[in-house]
Amino acid sequence: MRVRTRFVLPVLLMLAVAVTGCQRETASPTTPPEREPYDASAGADARRIEADVRFLADDLLEGREAGTRGYDLAALYVAQRMRATGLAPAASDDQGHRSYYQTVPMLAATRVAEGASLVVHRDGGDVALRFASEFLPDVDFNAAEARVTAPMVFVGQGVHAPALGHDDFAGLDVRGKVAVLFNGAPAAFDTDRRAFHASNREKLRELAARGAVGAIFVATDAEEARSPWAHRAENWQRPGMRLRGEDGIALDTFPQLQVVARVSAAAAPRLLDAGGHSARQLFADLDAGRLRGFDLPGTATLASRSRIEPVESRNVVGILPGSDPALAAEHVVFSAHLDHIGIGAAVDGDAIYNGALDNALGVAIMLEAAKRLAQSPQPPKRSLLFVAVTAEEKGLLGAEWFARHPTVAGPLVANVNLDMPVLLAPTTDVVPVGIEHSSLQPLVEAAAAEVGVALSPDPIPEESIFVRSDQYAFIRAGVPAIYLVGGYQGRDGVDAKAVNGAFLREHYHRPGDDASQPIRYDDAARLARLNAEIGRRIADAPERPRWNEGDFFGEMFGQGEALDGSDALSEDGRPPVQEARNP
Repeated sequence: MRVRTRFVLPVLLMLAVAVTGCQRETASPTTPPEREPYDASAGADARRIEADVRFLADDLLEGREAGTRGYDLAALYVAQRMRATGLAPAASDDQGHRSYYQTVPMLAATRVAEGASLVVHRDGGDVALRFASEFLPDVDFNAAEARVTAPMVFVGQGVHAPALGHDDFAGLDVRGKVAVLFNGAPAAFDTDRRAFHASNREKLRELAARGAVGAIFVATDAEEARSPWAHRAENWQRPGMRLRGEDGIALDTFPQLQVVARVSAAAAPRLLDAGGHSARQLFADLDAGRLRGFDLPGTATLASRSRIEPVESRNVVGILPGSDPALAAEHVVFSAHLDHIGIGAAVDGDAIYNGALDNALGVAIMLEAAKRLAQSPQPPKRSLLFVAVTAEEKGLLGAEWFARHPTVAGPLVANVNLDMPVLLAPTTDVVPVGIEHSSLQPLVEAAAAEVGVALSPDPIPEESIFVRSDQYAFIRAGVPAIYLVGGYQGRDGVDAKAVNGAFLREHYHRPGDDASQPIRYDDAARLARLNAEIGRRIADAPERPRWNEGDFFGEMFGQGEALDGSDALSEDGRPPVQEARNP
């Protein structure tokens, strides 16, 4: 792991803020000599974005994991940038004084290898899967030690969707058993419903409601081609997090399921090859849409141990107050997650997962959009909130907390989220994910025309990325939202789709996502202009945004039903089959 002297952190922080405020064009003193210097021909907006990215993605912040000192320094930096930009603090501290910080209470749980086990008892013998290489128990936020032995039942993908004529539980008795299942949802479902039913929350809720006492998620070959098991296994010591209630108990968990575990595709035959069934045939049945559940011969013993401790992190919240007395109480929320995944398994000697594109770049673009709006001669009619949220990488927790506990009075009427814009090749377009769900569409299209950027459709709708970042916490609160990511229509003969794909394969959630990446800060500045223009149009529109009639998310959440959990498919908040967010 690269190590630097810690006592220079406060000095660096002050320097970074000063450099940004003065718009100097010299490189940060921590910039390695092999990195490109600032481009003197770039606009001031591009240089500000670059300065922010280089600080937030510096090794000294140690990957900005939620609940760590590195994240706290990043939050301090962003708060001071908001102050310098002219945003007012939009939260309150414990004494009721106005503050840029909203405290997010959480529990952190870390696996303990000793005592963790997954053993299949069948035909008079035992098959013990190997920890990390073949299975991993999910971290447990309710019990430091848990153990269950029970019969097994295969439940397909664990999807109960009677409105779509699909029920993986039909004819099965799950009570008192360990449910074995695949990730995802049927490919025959439309994109929105597939995303909803593929969520971990929905699957575990269905299992708990049916009396299951444990669950084993089995990876498939197709999943691991996109997200190798080895990446998960090498970072098994990374903590998971959940929101913490006033009673100190984790929210949004299912303690009825005593142990939940994950099994690699390579180890799937050791679990599924029995009773005339085989893992390979079940994989094929999954692809063909003909999965059927059955009682799986034998019993399973699952055991886990977790180290559980309370942690806190902070959302950073600034506000540009609205100017119209009739509309100022309504709020348009800009969001971008500030956290990344911290320190992990070393790759080529580097153990710091800097998160330059994911999501220092998104935060920097949001800050630049805030600056443009704050310095506009015409203030917005509705109020604009800018929220750098924590713990997105842990399951959208900071956004979830803010959506449940807004720091302002008055409704949240729209959300514009920025997360990991992969801007590594010159492009002509931007992808506004989710634009088709609400009346935000004409406003976004008009803003794009004003800025001079094309809008492209989601290139990977099957990956359901509309539910994979912080906008989904606002969607679940009934708030219409869009999610802006980088484009893929290259300029000057560049294959931007291939460039972005290479980054996702080689650097996403890896130490290589650092400021040495060839980020197109000119495209980032254009995205900031678009972000600002979208916000201005939403703020000044005569009517607040609304869900389109008949829209799935509008019907499911449009009345603002109470939130009841993160919709991740894995303990880090993401469906394991959906690692790619840009093509």
